[in-house]
Amino acid sequence: MGNAVGWFEIYVQDMGRAKKFYEAVFQQTLRKLDSPHDMWAFGSDLEQYGASGALIKMEGAPSGFAGAIVYFSCADCEVEATRATQNGGDIFKPKTSIGPYGFISLVHDTEGNLIGLHSMK
Repeated sequence: MGNAVGWFEIYVQDMGRAKKFYEAVFQQTLRKLDSPHDMWAFGSDLEQYGASGALIKMEGAPSGFAGAIVYFSCADCEVEATRATQNGGDIFKPKTSIGPYGFISLVHDTEGNLIGLHSMK
């Protein structure tokens, strides 16, 4: 049995705006996927723990809060939360301790999606 989460998709309405936001916040370049939809993938390493995913623009799939939160691993979630505000997003929940499990912050991206940031520091 592998990881419980094998892939994630974040639905967007304006791919250029969303791509710019995520590349700036996480300091990485997303890569275009060969797909019938406009999809840009986050970096991945199949030998490492965790799941990869992509931004996706698909007809009939709205962005925004939909009941699930994707958490991105960070060295210090406060750094990425600050970058989110500098790139058109906003902080929903500032850096908060979750005890022995580290820290989280929740931010809205430029498309209205609520995403989580997690770090041990």
